[in-house]
Amino acid sequence: MEPSYSSLLLQNAVQELTRLPGIGRKTALRLALHLLRQPAEIAKALGDSVIKLREEVRYCRNCHTISDSDLCVICSNPKRDHSTICVVEDIRDMMAIENTSQYNGLYHVLGGVISPMEGIGPGELKMESLFNKAALLETNEVILALPSTVEGDTTNFYLYKTLRNAEVTVTTIARGIPVGDELDYTDEITLGRSILNRQAYHGMGS
Repeated sequence: MEPSYSSLLLQNAVQELTRLPGIGRKTALRLALHLLRQPAEIAKALGDSVIKLREEVRYCRNCHTISDSDLCVICSNPKRDHSTICVVEDIRDMMAIENTSQYNGLYHVLGGVISPMEGIGPGELKMESLFNKAALLETNEVILALPSTVEGDTTNFYLYKTLRNAEVTVTTIARGIPVGDELDYTDEITLGRSILNRQAYHGMGS
């Protein structure tokens, strides 16, 4: 049953907030009422930041992560190890690995994983630019850091089959992460150890 609102403005705000993942109607109402209790400039700053993000967002031309410029701060950092590329599903996984402080190479954000059920194949992902980077002489290692799911394993295997023709070492993060878990839900110590203890990838089930 649709709840009754005393204000159409409140109803519209709640309806828009429920479009966000994980936000139900009750949570949306609580957030809307919280914003009403705050100074007007706080709500305006929130709205402006979201609009600015949506209108001005850019993606790094090298690793495809969200960036403020053509080249992100990681890819443009000369102190990073540019010979190592860590392949992740999305920016959340990249941030999770960065938070471990155990990795100093570059990243490559695929933008998803192969999922035939959802109509996502290799052509829908940022794979071609990864293969081009792997072919460069300066690239020595490609780390596959995708989720321990059927889709993640399928994507790992596809990348491995293509990358094994390049003169790079292909490794995968250690399986200290439970099967089915996503990287951004893994604690930093476990994730950090899985990066440090990475191993050579030999195919499905490695």
